[in-house]
Amino acid sequence: MRAVVQHEFGGPEVLQIEEAPVPEPIPTEVQVRVHAAGVNPVDFKTRSGRGSKVLGEPPFTVGWDVSGTVTELGAGVTRFRLGDAVFGMPWFPREAAAYAEYVTAPSRHFEHKPAVLSHEQAAALPLAGLTAWQIVVDTINLQAGDDLLVHGAAGGVGHLAVQIAKARGATVFATARAEQAEGLSRLGVERVIDYRTERFEEIVSGLDAVIDLVGGYGERSLPALRAAGLLVAVPSGSGPDLIARAQESNRRATGFLVEPDPVGLAGLCHLIEDGRLQVHVDEVFDLERVADAHRLAEAGHGGGKIVLRVA
Repeated sequence: MRAVVQHEFGGPEVLQIEEAPVPEPIPTEVQVRVHAAGVNPVDFKTRSGRGSKVLGEPPFTVGWDVSGTVTELGAGVTRFRLGDAVFGMPWFPREAAAYAEYVTAPSRHFEHKPAVLSHEQAAALPLAGLTAWQIVVDTINLQAGDDLLVHGAAGGVGHLAVQIAKARGATVFATARAEQAEGLSRLGVERVIDYRTERFEEIVSGLDAVIDLVGGYGERSLPALRAAGLLVAVPSGSGPDLIARAQESNRRATGFLVEPDPVGLAGLCHLIEDGRLQVHVDEVFDLERVADAHRLAEAGHGGGKIVLRVA
């Protein structure tokens, strides 16, 4: 099979298409023929050596977002049949090797692909969607009537977090660029704050929760929270200093890391099938153009998701 392999850390040019053995499923696993794979910041950070060290030293294959069809079933798998269209985020943060024609993983790392989504759309959803779901639903436990501020709301995770929060009945505020305001308003954002010309802390206060998907907004966001309000800091986590400052002001702060989650995937599917969650794919590249996909992702394109077409 074709797979994207890197033998050293570096820029996009280290990503090479090579022939690799097709992985075989063990009991409780499925083999999936990959139709599309999503590109996420963790991909290019890992490629360059700036991300998680879980994968160790190269060679390895990055990528965790998968959409494809089941081609082989390990013993004991009852959730899927051969030919089923599935999507998921297998193995994260261990190596999933999603930039390849086949992957294998436990069956519960996948869910049936919603029929209304193409494989490219479905491949854009798992990591970003589960990040948004696990923050909004599991970490914050956002409720109807709550007020939420999302920093980086127009990005891959942000535009999904906004929709999940709205589906739960929350009022959502967002920081973004002025030209992104119209799209965010269509998703239900109450007020889009242009971070280049406005200071969010002068506009919103008494918030139940803040999600910082950009990094660097943590300390500034604490005064905008109500007493016992929660700040979730995603890109760099919340260090002990930020947690201490939150506690001193009777607020809370936490970091976050997404994990495989069949319940979360099912929740995302339910919202999609109800028409309450839309996935924005910014651009699709053929697998052979993986380096170009990484260049665009690293340039901070800022809207929707980038996807590799594998099949």
